[in-house]
Amino acid sequence: MEKTVCELFAGVGGFRIGLEKSDKNWDTVWANQWEPGKKSQHAFDCYVSHFGKNKNYINEDITNIDKKNIPNHNLLVGGFPCQDYSVASTGAKGIEGKKGVLWWQIREILEKKSPKFVLLENVDRLLKSPASQRGRDFGVILACFNDLGYSVEWRVINAAEYGFAQRRRRIFIFACKNKTKYYHKIKNENLENIIHKDGFFVKQFDIDSSTNGETYNFEYDDIFYVSEHFKFNFKNAGIMRKGKIYTEEVIPIQAKPTTLNQIIQKNGVDEKYLLVDNLDKWNVLKGAKDIIRKKGTPHEYHFREGAIAFPDSLDKPARTMLTSEGSINRSTHVIEDPQSKCYRILTPVETERINGFPDNWTETGMPHNFRYFCMGNALVVGLIEKMGITLNEIFEKEGN
Repeated sequence: MEKTVCELFAGVGGFRIGLEKSDKNWDTVWANQWEPGKKSQHAFDCYVSHFGKNKNYINEDITNIDKKNIPNHNLLVGGFPCQDYSVASTGAKGIEGKKGVLWWQIREILEKKSPKFVLLENVDRLLKSPASQRGRDFGVILACFNDLGYSVEWRVINAAEYGFAQRRRRIFIFACKNKTKYYHKIKNENLENIIHKDGFFVKQFDIDSSTNGETYNFEYDDIFYVSEHFKFNFKNAGIMRKGKIYTEEVIPIQAKPTTLNQIIQKNGVDEKYLLVDNLDKWNVLKGAKDIIRKKGTPHEYHFREGAIAFPDSLDKPARTMLTSEGSINRSTHVIEDPQSKCYRILTPVETERINGFPDNWTETGMPHNFRYFCMGNALVVGLIEKMGITLNEIFEKEGN
């Protein structure tokens, strides 16, 4: 089967880099990247600077794109935002997702183009959102897949637990059409065995044990019913096959992580990264807080947060990078520079290494602070490379 890929919300190309590191034969036939509210599209410019200009690399709001015009593809990939996935009943018009929620754009592509396989990434809180109806949002997504003839496996993965340089927890969602050879291999398999032995994620992300397995028959009238009534305690691993859900809390067999000390630049960095002033401000930002705040009048509440290591340990992987990395911000990494012994922030190259990108990948003319923003938005490339290895095996067995 041809290794054709559609890459949504492409950013600076993390999915593509990872897949192509697993096999050069992956062919991205269509890609979309659009940064809403920004006149300059730096991430897209970075993407085309590395992969070339192509009429099928699109820098437009995906909500304005006619999905029928997207080329056929066998693998759909993308890291999509965690949003409110509730739907509305609109009388004669049927059911509609909230305007601006990008999941519905993915669903439309699945409906119009019917790719055989899908690999998506999101923040792990997707499993538990919203707080008022735990599990509803992920339930809506699973119902959409189920209605379109897909089975789904998911796993929350902390990259550092599998040897990478960042403690970044993300949910990965793998779906296959129920007409594929891959599905026919697992269609009669015990659901627990799929997670532990025969499924997509366990091939590259070993697990030691699990707890609290739970099975649920996913019965519903329509997506609106799921949105209004569905609640479920999804755990960090699971599978949905033909409307039956099995989920459990799995414990990874951890690899030795890559530490900050292994990836930082040790031959000196530009002085602009050194924190020669404002150390008191940094101490306050990084310190524990127990503050009485007012929310309206006369209501008061305690705002509490724990301390963050200051400086960050070089003997551990990085914490999760955010888009605010590099700014004067509580979440920004601060290390003691091995050469100068001064405190400093990370360089853009170091943030690229934390995510597994090549050095200076984002040195493509974008503003300095946007290089940090791109890496805060990116995924850990090595995880996709490992998943690509499994996809290579799956695609080979699918044949022509």
